[in-house]
Amino acid sequence: MLPAISQLLVLQDRDKKLRQLKLELKRAPLERKDMESRTAGTGSALEAAKLKAREIEVKRKELESEVGSRRTRIQKYNQQKLETKKNEEYQAITHAIGTIEKEITGIEDRELELMEAADKQKPIIAAAEKEAAATKAQVTQQFADLDAKVKSIEAQMLEVQAERAKLAAEVEEDLLDTYQRLFETKDAQAVVALTNEICQGCHVKSQTHVIHAVKAGKVVTPCLYCGRILYPEN
Repeated sequence: MLPAISQLLVLQDRDKKLRQLKLELKRAPLERKDMESRTAGTGSALEAAKLKAREIEVKRKELESEVGSRRTRIQKYNQQKLETKKNEEYQAITHAIGTIEKEITGIEDRELELMEAADKQKPIIAAAEKEAAATKAQVTQQFADLDAKVKSIEAQMLEVQAERAKLAAEVEEDLLDTYQRLFETKDAQAVVALTNEICQGCHVKSQTHVIHAVKAGKVVTPCLYCGRILYPEN
């Protein structure tokens, strides 16, 4: 195999590593966003549970206030009963008090329903709090792991980039330009094997003179169909 081909194969390996590292680095913000979404989701569920509990309590207090205002009216009516001397007025006041007491009973029944609803909401809130806390702890650890991963990737990239620069400097300029163009346009497969007379890039059988040139290993030989640089598979 030509020394130039051997150099390009090593260079291609480093370029593939760099491409993979860049892809992993590009995915990191998406992973972080997904983690943040999970935390926000459990936080929203907890807030929704607490909001429902607050709404129940507000309604209960409103009913409590309604009961209070009606009891005040009953007190006033009772005072009027003591002061009236007419039987008709007395009976009318008594009837009004009875009506209000029925209203109070209905309101108090609704209060009990709300109190039951509030009791049912408590374990829901507790479960949501537990889930939110567990998710937060898990995501916090995942953030730390992701940060460490990003630092590791960046360190690897610097190392591979330095090695890649050294390798590229040893390749003839025109050949390097050809290789780089192929690497970018041929899905990171610039240099491929010729296996059983078939180019492993485009999977087309090569012409006889190309096969002989590749096997001879005296000049850099491209595939006539896809342009990739060929090397003989041992």
